[in-house]
Amino acid sequence: MSLNISLYTVSAVLILDNEGNRLFAKYYKPSLPEDTTTTTTSSSNGIKFPHQFDTQQQQLKFEKTLFDKIYKVNQDILLYDNHLVTYKQTNDVVLVLVSPVNENESLIYSTLSNLSEALTILLNNTVDKQTILEKFDMVSLAIDETIDDGIIIEYDPATIVSRVTNPPVAGLDGVNLKNIDISEKGLFNALSFASKKLGERLQQGL
Repeated sequence: MSLNISLYTVSAVLILDNEGNRLFAKYYKPSLPEDTTTTTTSSSNGIKFPHQFDTQQQQLKFEKTLFDKIYKVNQDILLYDNHLVTYKQTNDVVLVLVSPVNENESLIYSTLSNLSEALTILLNNTVDKQTILEKFDMVSLAIDETIDDGIIIEYDPATIVSRVTNPPVAGLDGVNLKNIDISEKGLFNALSFASKKLGERLQQGL
């Protein structure tokens, strides 16, 4: 069996109310080359990514049936419709991560728990339907700071909260362009730094 080393570990992030209605939903599609011989996208290790979330109707149907499954099975992690699903219920909302069935359960569950903790801090320990709707922008930003295009980019709840509450300043105001080295050596140093940081992120994810 081949080792799955794909960075695309999350298929969807969902927040549902206690009736299974959508409060937040974001679906991701792996940026992998299309296999012209099949109707699915395939990675190098042969794992298939079904195109079952292409339309809103498909997504809503999946969310309703998944919600029914969650309430029938009292587990934190479950397999459903060829997906690995982890969820956490708080008050009248359910936070759900959906991943391909071949992903690491501990990694996905840890990501869910840390995201849930970050949301708890951001929402002042009041994680419920009304608060999520009132502070939807903060919830959306927290999710984006945790998962980008299906790739888990941050695990630490404190870092997620910090990035949401203290976003980087937009534009170049206050930046001294004279101090930026755009020579060949400067660009090489910047590339080396970026490569080092990427290597550290990859090691943390393995």
